[in-house]
Amino acid sequence: MDAHSEPSGRQVVPPSQIRGWRGTAACRVVGITYRQLDYWARTGLVEPSIRAASGSGSNRLYSFRDIIVLKVIKRLLDAGVSLQNIRKAVEALRSRGVKDLAEITLMSDGSTVYECRSAGEVIDLLRGGQGVFGIAVRSTVTEVMGRLATLPGEAPVKAPTQLHALEQSAVGHTAGVPGRRRGVS
Repeated sequence: MDAHSEPSGRQVVPPSQIRGWRGTAACRVVGITYRQLDYWARTGLVEPSIRAASGSGSNRLYSFRDIIVLKVIKRLLDAGVSLQNIRKAVEALRSRGVKDLAEITLMSDGSTVYECRSAGEVIDLLRGGQGVFGIAVRSTVTEVMGRLATLPGEAPVKAPTQLHALEQSAVGHTAGVPGRRRGVS
């Protein structure tokens, strides 16, 4: 482990290289209103991991991973999943890095959200009659990357001490190890 790693061995980006996006850019990419974003931050659904609001007129700064989670939330809401069940799903996804998120397909029957890590798990879920719709998080990652590339990002005045290197890099194709299907709400 070196100075740019955390205990899990993941590489960490030096604070001088961190890039984040203001709330208005996050709203534009995700397709939500600033009022929704503000509510979600104030209630702890998705708080900005780079810089929180520090009073009236201050700007929150969202990481790439934060914006992916926001986009997944928006898609779940659009599919009719309750905010209560979305909160449970987000809690289960909160500690995941971008690369981990990209390997997940979220399936839902409208009330419960299931995490699937392989095509076999998706098929098993559908055979059981549980899944009605799915969100391939990898395509969400790709979409968010493309949309953010056109928007200005910024480095925070006071950077957090650690941020995963994957927050700053493109997510490449990786062969995920199939895991068990897990309910996340």
